[in-house]
Amino acid sequence: MTVDNMLAEIRDANLNYLMLAQQMIRADKATAIFRLGIDAQIAELIEGLSNAQLLKLAGTNMMLARFRFDDGAILGMLTNYNKDRALAHSHAAILMAGQAVEEFA
Repeated sequence: MTVDNMLAEIRDANLNYLMLAQQMIRADKATAIFRLGIDAQIAELIEGLSNAQLLKLAGTNMMLARFRFDDGAILGMLTNYNKDRALAHSHAAILMAGQAVEEFA
């Protein structure tokens, strides 16, 4: 994969993420905040973006979405549990709900 191809893939992923996030926020803000792992201020900003602003933000060369599973236990629950997957996913959701939203300075 060339650098240009990789940057194009990042832009596509960013646009898809932003469009999905905006739809989720508009449909049910509280649930979207939890599922996206963002705070209310960021949710408000994403919700208010115009299409032109979405495209401009998506055009950055950095991934906007962040992999949230820094805790190996949570990632293990989501990937390795074969018995009662629904219970493992519920347990992971409970653990993630207890994590604070990260702030970037």
